[in-house]
Amino acid sequence: MDHQEEFRRAALEAGIPDDEISRFAQHLRLTIGLSAGGAGTVVGHLGGLPRLPVDTPWPSAGDAPLPLLLSVDCAALPRIDGFPLPADGTLLFFVDQEKDHEDTSGSHARVVHVPHGTETVLAEAPDPSWAREPADVTAALGAELPLWLQEGDEDEDWHEFWEDLEWDDMSPFQQRLAQYMEDELPHLDDLRTLAHGLWPSGGGIVLGGYVDHEVIGHLAEQTLAGREKEGEIPPIPIAQWPTHLEKETHRLATEWISLAAQGRSYEEYCTSFVIRHDDLAALRLDKALPMTRFEAP
Repeated sequence: MDHQEEFRRAALEAGIPDDEISRFAQHLRLTIGLSAGGAGTVVGHLGGLPRLPVDTPWPSAGDAPLPLLLSVDCAALPRIDGFPLPADGTLLFFVDQEKDHEDTSGSHARVVHVPHGTETVLAEAPDPSWAREPADVTAALGAELPLWLQEGDEDEDWHEFWEDLEWDDMSPFQQRLAQYMEDELPHLDDLRTLAHGLWPSGGGIVLGGYVDHEVIGHLAEQTLAGREKEGEIPPIPIAQWPTHLEKETHRLATEWISLAAQGRSYEEYCTSFVIRHDDLAALRLDKALPMTRFEAP
């Protein structure tokens, strides 16, 4: 299905100008929400045991095997423009969440693609506690926008910023974003409502969409610091660092995509896997970066 055309037709019927629809659609990303116990076609499983290629060892970090978080059947998933998942085969997500939370090197997680037609065997659990029954998951499409275009929420500091900060207190970069929304997207509220009405799914785990703002901000900090260290850019004065970081975060948000992200839950670990668009398209899944949080009240 051509989701872009579906959205365009619905927006035109609502009386929104075509050029504004095109501008909005540039920022709109569809996601695949996975829900346990939902009605519909089973597209994967939470937990359980993986089917690995014959003679392939269980993924590990050194001598420590990594628990299986999720497996998905790529051929059963809905196809989304701009989200180049493999057309077939199985994606397996392994992560030791406690260790990944403590060590941000990424060594305690793996994403594995088992192509269709590969001879596989059901792997034996390295730890008997992992041999629990898998939970079936079903899929539904959702719509997502970058944080700066999302609807205001009084519980989000970013949205309080947009609602409460005076124009003169904004940075020049923030002013440009605010002016863009006012000038180029006058029907923003209607467009957001329309997109979320067409694709309302959330899901306990979401494939695709934008990288969490905290995660992309962390990547931007690392990128800027690395470019400074390598001499690619002049040293950034401390007073100018926030502005450079804003711009780098905005830029990287277009280059990176969320491969899979667990919803946040208090007093539980939640893991996100993020990857660059071009690495995903080339199936360089070893380039996927995990980030695990522990949410405390």
